[in-house]
Amino acid sequence: MAALAGAFVIWRRGRAPALPDPRPPVDAAALAAAQAPLTPPDGPMRVYHLGHSLVGRDMPAMLAQLAGHDHASQLGWGTPLRAHWEDRVPITGFETENAHPHFRPARAALASGAYDAVVLTEMVELRDAIRWHASPHYLANWAQAAHQGNPRARLYLYETWHRLDDPAGWLARVDADLPALWQGEVLQGALAWGAPPIHLIPGGQVLAAAVRAAESGALPGLTDRAQFFGRNPDGAPDQIHLGDIGNYLIALVHYAVLYHRSPEGLPATVSRADGTPVQIDPATADALQRLVWQVVRATPGTGVAA
Repeated sequence: MAALAGAFVIWRRGRAPALPDPRPPVDAAALAAAQAPLTPPDGPMRVYHLGHSLVGRDMPAMLAQLAGHDHASQLGWGTPLRAHWEDRVPITGFETENAHPHFRPARAALASGAYDAVVLTEMVELRDAIRWHASPHYLANWAQAAHQGNPRARLYLYETWHRLDDPAGWLARVDADLPALWQGEVLQGALAWGAPPIHLIPGGQVLAAAVRAAESGALPGLTDRAQFFGRNPDGAPDQIHLGDIGNYLIALVHYAVLYHRSPEGLPATVSRADGTPVQIDPATADALQRLVWQVVRATPGTGVAA
């Protein structure tokens, strides 16, 4: 599955549908204005996740336990937003990733108006998604669809990351891609296509901060970036998909952004989507919770007041 995270989609038949002509992205000031701070929600929300295996099943399940909310999703493997939108584009891994009780087809889910928050993400390699799959256009399409179903729904783009073995360097890519690609191309481009305001869930930024903290000796029990990631069936380190600690960390990021609350004090014991328990060392959990809140409050565009 790791090899599929950045794979190109294979078209079902014939040539791919023509892509729309790109529009020049709006400027950074326009994006900042569209991402003004939001008011904290009154209570648990219904949350919908649309994406791929860097969303996965375990992270939304952990988030739902921490927040006490209901959720649903539609996922694939390495799936661009375009593939979720266009019926003629097959979604690799669709049957496997959506074989769970929280699957709900995306179009029907958003048209129902039942979701208070909709979290969207794009495939990686992100440069390929922008070039070949018109990421800004399809992000705008999904954002508009969500608002047609529920004009009060809060919309988010979940920033992810690339492979640990990226030739440019993993931390360098996370640092550079947020302003250049996630914000400068995808979010600013979506606004140019008429998208309603879309805020940011800075998953990559928090994960990079946690890696730096671990590798500098500042996180109890963690010393290496590989500890946040999973393992392949053959036992080799997975270069992109998270393990239990990584999924717990990203669930904390979603919690902090969606609810405008520090995750400090949340349980260190959660369950995976299949119900098996995950116990994070309490000292590790405490340190991760503090780090998440620091990074979320310091990152522009989340909707959380600094």
